This record gives sequence, C-alpha cells and structure tokens, in this order.
Amino acid sequence: MTEGEFRLAYVPGVTPGKWAGVWAERVRDVPLRLMQFPAADVVPLLRKGDVDAAFVRLPVDREALHVIPLYRETTVVVVPKDHAVAAVEEVELADLADEDVFEPLDEVLTWDDRPGQPAFTRPEDTAGAIELVASGVGVLLLPQSLARLHHRRDLTYRTVTDAPQSQIGLAWLEVVTTDLMEELIGIVRGRTPNSSRGRNAQQQQPARKKPPRQRPTPKRRNQKRRRT
Repeated sequence: MTEGEFRLAYVPGVTPGKWAGVWAERVRDVPLRLMQFPAADVVPLLRKGDVDAAFVRLPVDREALHVIPLYRETTVVVVPKDHAVAAVEEVELADLADEDVFEPLDEVLTWDDRPGQPAFTRPEDTAGAIELVASGVGVLLLPQSLARLHHRRDLTYRTVTDAPQSQIGLAWLEVVTTDLMEELIGIVRGRTPNSSRGRNAQQQQPARKKPPRQRPTPKRRNQKRRRT
C-alpha cells in the first residue's frame, strides 16, 4: 500500500464500483484507487508490489498468492444483428460448427476443443476481434461482461449454454494480508462491518463487560443448644 491509498487493480469486464462504494463508507481515511489493466499484466504488477490487490481472471499462477474465487461469467457469442443466431435466445456450441470463430491473442476462455472453424486471422486483442465481427467475417465467443464492455449498435450477443466459463477472483500476495486487505475481503464477500475481520470490526466491537462479582455465601455457624 502506498501512503494514503489502497491500490486495487482489475481486469477489463469487472465492474468494481459497488465494492468501491462500500469501501468509501467503511474506510473513510484511506481512498481506494481503482486501476484497470489487461488481464495478462495484473499478476506481474501484483508480484512487483505495484498494486495491493487485484480482481483477476482465473486460472492464474497462484505461487505466493492468496486467491479467492468470486463468481463465474456467462459465455456469449457476438454476431451482427442480422445474423441467424440473433433470431434465437441462446445457442449451443454445435450450432456454431460452420461459423468462422475468431481467437484474439488476449483470449480469456480456456478450450479443450475450439468451436466452429478457425477464422482467417488472429486479432491482436478483443477490440480488434469485435471490429472484424462487425464487418461480417466471423463471430466471437467471450464472457458476457466483455461483450457489454465492447458493445456496438450493429452487434448483439446470445448465451452459449455449453461453453466454458471465465471466473473472476480476488488475489493478493501471501505475505501482505493487512487489516485493509481483510477489510476488502469482507466487502467483496458481503460481510457486514461487524462480521468483517478488518480494522473497522476491531474498532466497532464493544468492550466486553465483566460479569458482576458474586459475593460468597456466608457459612452457617453451628449453634450450641442451651441446656434447660
């Protein structure tokens, strides 16, 4: 952590705004600095100490890292609005068998067998692949969050029900699990301030009252019977 701020990196498609809002309410004296980087750059930046934590796309190399899986993303196929796929609600991979499918160099999905036919080129990045889809020379499969990020009026997308999915996780270095890091973990996991393990929980936890001291029960004295 640099002095006076907590640096949180995130990959394209992640929308950390809701977590940042909770942070601003709970950790008012330390601003949260949001920094977006390409997916391939985030873990190296984390290892170098250039960021304090990061939302990453799994899988990643977990050596010396703590990683908490958070959620999975729906996979969609991006097509022109006049494409046959646009007429249905969802498709399966078999429905794309005859399509030319682009594989950008920054591909984030992991495939055992890629669907469709290889397109005539591999674009440098997802943005370039989207441009080619718009020209009508192929289709693109990617997480729904990236399809929204690269939205165009002339394109649409449909859910692919049997495609592999991308998963988002929270990562940080094992050796630097600070109170602020615990605060962030509590926020992304939906913990209340009182149930968080961060510093605010320690500050807000009321002091335990000592139980009242019980007075010892007086011993009964043996009274001698008077002789009559």
